[in-house]
Amino acid sequence: MLDRRSLISICSRFGLATTLFPGVLWALAQKEAEQKSSEQKTDQKTQEKPGQKAAAKKPAITRDMIDNAAAIAGVHILDEYKDMMLDSLNGYVKGYDAINALHIPNSVAPALVFDPVPAGMKLNQQRRPMQHSGMMTVDARKVPVPGVPKKANTPAVLASTTPKNIEDVAFYSVLDLGILLMTRKISSTALTEMYLERLKRYDPKLKFVITLTEDRARAKAKEADREIAAGKYRGPLHGLPWGAKDLLAVKGYRTTWGAGGFENQTIDEDATVVQRLDTAGAVLIAKLTLGALAQGDKWFGGMTRNPWNTAQGSSGSSAGSTSATVAGCIAFGIGSETLGSISSPSTRCGATGLRPTFGLVPRTGAMALSWTMDKLGVLCRAVEDCAIVLSAIYGPDGRDRTVRNAAFNWDAALDWRKLRVGYLKKDFELPPKPPEPAAEAIKDQKDLSPEEKESQEKTRKQREQDKAESDRARLRIEYDQRFNDAALAKLHSMGVNMVPVELPDLPYGAMRSILLAEAAAAFDDLTRSGKDKLLTQQSKDDWPNTFRAARFIPAVEYIQANRARMMAIEALAKIFDQFDVIVAPTGTTQVVATNLTGHPAVILPNGYRGDDAPVPHVRENGDLEPGGPGTPVSLTFLGQLYGEAKLLALAKAYQDATGFHLQHPKVSV
Repeated sequence: MLDRRSLISICSRFGLATTLFPGVLWALAQKEAEQKSSEQKTDQKTQEKPGQKAAAKKPAITRDMIDNAAAIAGVHILDEYKDMMLDSLNGYVKGYDAINALHIPNSVAPALVFDPVPAGMKLNQQRRPMQHSGMMTVDARKVPVPGVPKKANTPAVLASTTPKNIEDVAFYSVLDLGILLMTRKISSTALTEMYLERLKRYDPKLKFVITLTEDRARAKAKEADREIAAGKYRGPLHGLPWGAKDLLAVKGYRTTWGAGGFENQTIDEDATVVQRLDTAGAVLIAKLTLGALAQGDKWFGGMTRNPWNTAQGSSGSSAGSTSATVAGCIAFGIGSETLGSISSPSTRCGATGLRPTFGLVPRTGAMALSWTMDKLGVLCRAVEDCAIVLSAIYGPDGRDRTVRNAAFNWDAALDWRKLRVGYLKKDFELPPKPPEPAAEAIKDQKDLSPEEKESQEKTRKQREQDKAESDRARLRIEYDQRFNDAALAKLHSMGVNMVPVELPDLPYGAMRSILLAEAAAAFDDLTRSGKDKLLTQQSKDDWPNTFRAARFIPAVEYIQANRARMMAIEALAKIFDQFDVIVAPTGTTQVVATNLTGHPAVILPNGYRGDDAPVPHVRENGDLEPGGPGTPVSLTFLGQLYGEAKLLALAKAYQDATGFHLQHPKVSV
């Protein structure tokens, strides 16, 4: 059946790039088909044999429809073009039908591979043993583990004693937990049971669990204990319980994508990242929440909450992985980011999040939202945790064709003082106050009809609401400015020589059409079948409406946006030729820009708002605004493509110097 996307592509061939024209034309065709169907209804019933159904009538485009649509859209079409369009529109329907009939699954990527690496850039492909901080020993023999520096500079010294209560280690770092497991001060089984119990205890409040993988977890934990006891140590993740964002497939368990209509979906494979963490000896204990189809923090079971203020959502879409990590319910989580899904919940919840370079971690077995923007990443409590987990999951798997053969060599002893560091100067400055909108003339009430009076009153109320929201946002910005100032001062005091730099002036927001078009294609069947009505959220900003609207993005405009994206890639490449790391506030244009160009980012807590912070307001939909007393703020470090080692080194130095990651929320049951 002819669909809107097919219609758009045909219209685009004749220079009709506006989305309005094909939309109107399609609506007219559908209306015509419905009228004919209604008129023929009686005849069909009399002609049909018992149990037989008449074939559905396909909408046919006519010259009159083209004229009517052109008049509404404000375009002029010559008669000879109309005839050509009719031939195309009504002649290629069978070809589109054949493709639509395939019902292409979400796992099938387009025959186009996005590569953010600019021409001439050479990637380091030589892998070296990971060099993480701390001296690891095996039992009383004190045998150094290969690749570990001899000098300890980590709280891992605590691993020399057995914890009195297993729950005392709930907030320990990956490295500290790994040392406790390796030295057999604790067992993987005990650690797994402790984290499972905490997940069950806090889930009613935080809503971060979709499925507990208890049987799988207990079996893997016992296996880890046996291997460690036998001296078969796999590395610092061996025996550590972790949680997966529920867009990663795990054999034998449902993979819901957080979405209504997919609650019982199963995928008969383990995602590559799951396989690699199994190989590292890590223990998967839960599949955690994500906003429906990777949007926000609302899923079919409710809203995932911020452990620092449970009246707030955790933000998303890596909602559960972030909330559970910060609440001390897993050792680490795996999340994903297309456009802010790691950076946003890391900021809201105070996690340390790593969004790797596009094409570093394979996405095989993960839900696709945007094939050219999706990235799997890590949610942890410390920067070095992110490095350790990344070391286990990166590199080609032979299936995700976007993954490059680039090395990630973590070295905790890397001299970060020698790095070339920039900072986004304008983003760190307090933005100027927006001018007050000019007051509109209000007509005398006696001259208005009842309808006009009602409309005027609605306009007045909306203007008041918008101003109130703007004023509250301004108060939050002004309050949070102190954290930006403090971050720059701290980096200077550490001896970091930062050079001011600005992002190239390009329309990054307009390039979001790339994501929207790809997402609409990824869930084409959902829209076409009408099952999008099963999704929990149905506002104008939610996926069902977004997918429908995105079907009207012309192919020409999608390609133009990608050409603009290439300009952004080349422009940022020139900047990163001069810098190893760029420091930035989190919630600025850089989030969109660097997600489009594929650059990596580390987001870490940068302090906590005091009791004097502006109190958040409850919005009309019942959601509490971000911010407020006791909630975290964040700082972002951006790196070169495949430059995670240098990026993480500077981020770790800052985190060690500030210690904000050592503060943990107290969640009441």
